[in-house]
Amino acid sequence: MLALAAVTAVTVITTAAWSADAPSGPSAAPRVEARSAEFLAVGVVHDDKMSIHLSRLIDNAPVRDAAINVVLRGTAHTVTAETDGSYSLQTKDLTLPGAAAVEFQVTQGAARATLRGTLEVAAAAGTSDDKNNARQLWWWVLNFAVCFGVLWLISRRKKAAQAKEPV
Repeated sequence: MLALAAVTAVTVITTAAWSADAPSGPSAAPRVEARSAEFLAVGVVHDDKMSIHLSRLIDNAPVRDAAINVVLRGTAHTVTAETDGSYSLQTKDLTLPGAAAVEFQVTQGAARATLRGTLEVAAAAGTSDDKNNARQLWWWVLNFAVCFGVLWLISRRKKAAQAKEPV
């Protein structure tokens, strides 16, 4: 009986540890890819900052001298050119979970292009889509406890019946 209780306790503890260690979202950073007839824009989001890499489709050469505006969730944002040839955008709109339409408005000299894509931002790492994990875990703990109690009562009853029997 004691062995059954120990196995139950170990099972509950390891199940709780596994559920705490389980990843709650995708491991890759959220990204958006948008293309036009001339350009390809790839945006990678880290917290509230998006790094944007703009290149020509013909030869995949980076475009360093363009002016870019980004329309995210209906709001226009100006983009800052970085020294490595990429562009960056910092806004709290990037931290909001869910899908968002992204529009890159690129101007390079006389050429203008509009690139559209969708950014899929997962929920924050501490949140879980399934809010019943803890409730289900405690339900199983309760079930094991009830089963253990029933088995213990049956064994006590058998011992009491054996003690009353005349030998």
